[in-house]
Amino acid sequence: MADFSRPGSLYGAIDLGARKQALEAQARREAAGPQAAASASVVDVTEETFTTDVIDRSMTMPVVLDLWSPRAPGSAQLSPVLEKVVGDLGGRAVLAKVNVDTSPQIAQALRVQAVPTVLAIFQGQAVTGFQQVLPEQEVRRWLDELMGAVEQFYQANPDARPPAAEGEEEAPAGPPADPDLVAAEQAIDSGDLDAAAAAYERLLARAPGNEDAKMGLAGVSLIKRTESIDPADVQRRLQDPADFDAQLLAADLEMLSGAVDEAFERVIAVVKRTSGDDRDKARRHLLGLFDALPADDPSLAKARRALASALF
Repeated sequence: MADFSRPGSLYGAIDLGARKQALEAQARREAAGPQAAASASVVDVTEETFTTDVIDRSMTMPVVLDLWSPRAPGSAQLSPVLEKVVGDLGGRAVLAKVNVDTSPQIAQALRVQAVPTVLAIFQGQAVTGFQQVLPEQEVRRWLDELMGAVEQFYQANPDARPPAAEGEEEAPAGPPADPDLVAAEQAIDSGDLDAAAAAYERLLARAPGNEDAKMGLAGVSLIKRTESIDPADVQRRLQDPADFDAQLLAADLEMLSGAVDEAFERVIAVVKRTSGDDRDKARRHLLGLFDALPADDPSLAKARRALASALF
């Protein structure tokens, strides 16, 4: 069962589309070949190379520092996850791996008390990190938040953004952002979810197929449904198999925490064991959760098949 003790941040509203970005990054990585991203994104660091590979490099991109030990079972679990999620960024960050047994001075300088420890280094400073083994979806969410903060730094300090590498073309400017989409994002930043929902609805009225607006509205709706919910109370209510609404709230909280497949499976199980109005309510709730993901998300295809099976 999922742990709802820490409800998610604005994960749904500010891009359950982080998943969309991850899918696009995965497609780019597969097109480039499995070795290309790995070789560019991962570096083994020693005390002699720390300044060059970590501090200097962090002036132009975030460096994820994996402080590990072959004696720590958690390192064997976490390191492959870090390699995967950093590799998904397509070279926008680098994973620097430090064996604390062979480079103890790095661990001492960073005051590392346990391994594995993960630190994000940017502009020469440790800006965030964690000190436990996390599942992939939590690591990916942490990294998404880091990259979002880095982009905000560059938007506030455009002169600090590194130029494109020699031979690398600048990304062509896309069409200007839709004003309602901009308004929705600004409303989310200021915490005004009602204004964000209204902006997304205006955009959908003009462009019913706009995926960003559809996802944004579904994410905002998800946040609004759960902002006054006590996760501990939901956990208690789940002990009653007849509490239909608790199951739907639990699915919402799972979506917010990034446990997308678990949320879908929970609501589909409700569809299977209900009938009439309750079944229709659960079905419509699930379709609303579907809207929070990009159309090509692999979790959607699996869940749609399971829903069809449950209904027919």
